Amino acid sequence: MANMVTEGTATLLEPRPLANFVETPFVKEMVERALVYIAAGFPIHFRGASGTGKTTLALHVASKLGRPMVMIHGDEEFSTSDLVGGEYGYRMKKVIDNFIHSVLKTEEDVSKRWVDNRLTIACRYGLTLVYDEFTRSRPEANNTLLSVLQEKMLDMPAAKGEESYLRVHPDFTAIFTSNPEEYAGVYRSQDALRDRMVTLDLDFFDEETEVAITEAKSGLKRKDAEKIVRIVRGLRESGVCEFAPTIRGCIMIAKTLKVRNGSISSRNGTFRQLCFDILASESSRVGSKSQSARVKEVVGQLVDRYCGEVVLNGTRNKGKEILVREMRQSLQQPDTARTPSCC
Repeated sequence: MANMVTEGTATLLEPRPLANFVETPFVKEMVERALVYIAAGFPIHFRGASGTGKTTLALHVASKLGRPMVMIHGDEEFSTSDLVGGEYGYRMKKVIDNFIHSVLKTEEDVSKRWVDNRLTIACRYGLTLVYDEFTRSRPEANNTLLSVLQEKMLDMPAAKGEESYLRVHPDFTAIFTSNPEEYAGVYRSQDALRDRMVTLDLDFFDEETEVAITEAKSGLKRKDAEKIVRIVRGLRESGVCEFAPTIRGCIMIAKTLKVRNGSISSRNGTFRQLCFDILASESSRVGSKSQSARVKEVVGQLVDRYCGEVVLNGTRNKGKEILVREMRQSLQQPDTARTPSCC
């Protein structure tokens, strides 16, 4: 993102595609759907759990539109003035008339100074508005969006003076993101507001996309990224987590391992501890010791399964538990023994 110009109290941004943004068929299909709805005149709402790529997708879609952008992050302290604008400070005008040398005439005028905020600027100039985590703002603060999204009119406060409403520019586009309502600090949005936007629910990415993202964000080799992703997906599917780990856990493990210049192996204590720390932290928000112990037990099993090394007849083979079983079977049946393929 590059700064363009400051208008009032808002900095306009020029969205640009990220250099390491991953576009698998899964991601392309989601982006294309969003662009179609925007072209039809509807605002887009990406909804999903933390770590499912909502904000990244929103910014990527904004970059595809090719227009300047303003960004708002939801906050429970927000009021309507934080979106529309308000009176910030004063403007003072002083006139000194000394045309007649023996007479000094002065005139002072002090008035409040109105400054447009980001929503007003976006509506006035036809910019792209990205409202990140909009349900973290109180519902009453977002009431002004109802007329903006439906009637294409922005109601201006009486303090604005010269205009009571603003007609929304035809190029104005709104992109929203939000977490599920059960998350702490999230408010239930108005039904009327959700009815005015197209909601695209984001779940976990497919394995191909998660591997590609982990590889791109960390710089690890693909085969190493695949192992990390399999560990995280295995924990997600185990059912022991209070909160399922996301692609964010994969990236954190991969980046930290890259910094440590470590290897992905069940015999590498550093790698094992990284998986314990990051995945136990991401999958449990309460901090229960018993829950953390269960998660670590499963993570340990997954590390052994996908990154384990077994020595057989002097040969080291990496593989899953199924390969270990095959090797044990081959010992029992030496005439049909075979060397299992590497994972």
